[in-house]
Amino acid sequence: MNSPIEFKMGSLGLRADPGLRVTVLTGAGISAESGVPIFRGKGSLWEIPEARELARRAGPPWNTRGTWEFYEWRRALVKRCQPNQAHLTLAEMEGYFRTFTLITQNVDGLHQRAGSRRVLELHGSMWRGRCLSCGAVLDLPQTPLERLPPLCPCGAALRPDVVQFGEPIDPRTLAEAIKASRNCDLFLVIGTSAVVSPAREMPLIALGAGAKVVEINPEPTPLTPLVSLSIRGKAAGTLPELWRRLLISGL
Repeated sequence: MNSPIEFKMGSLGLRADPGLRVTVLTGAGISAESGVPIFRGKGSLWEIPEARELARRAGPPWNTRGTWEFYEWRRALVKRCQPNQAHLTLAEMEGYFRTFTLITQNVDGLHQRAGSRRVLELHGSMWRGRCLSCGAVLDLPQTPLERLPPLCPCGAALRPDVVQFGEPIDPRTLAEAIKASRNCDLFLVIGTSAVVSPAREMPLIALGAGAKVVEINPEPTPLTPLVSLSIRGKAAGTLPELWRRLLISGL
């Protein structure tokens, strides 16, 4: 295939009207293209011996020194990574459309570094800490941190503001994401395997509400036979081209 995007222009009946309501869901694939290790599959974080050893010392209640040593290792790695063209394109799209919501499963903050302002972080952020005592959530933009674990002004140790396996997603964030999925005209699914709930249900919610759903992923996913359009390709090369075509000719 000479181009990662081969389909009849205008086949979805969409134009780049600023009034078009757009919702986007991103997964680990978009960050992997910036060098952030994924959690599943080939090239995952768990193929790195140091990561495995540090993760072994992390655990509930997640406000321990061992937990923060693992997260500081991850934060230092992510700090060296840069947003790619897919991140930058999404920030540009946000500035164009009046109603634009970006939902991400990633905790690395690359969307914000690319310029995105409205980001619903389903799984939280490694760049924040949360207090188990008073409930405060604090930005922790610097790495390395001066103290491990970092402390809340109330004196208690902070935990990373990241949803761990088995923990619930913040109900307000989840409600906003579902609302944005239900009330859009175009839903983009980018770099996700579509196997983790509740994120995997969001494109289906959009489809059920009548939206056009476009998937961008190097490999087929369980969503592929269901969506309006599925494009095989990496996000950094494919999304800018898709955006260019939407602006010029529509989809």
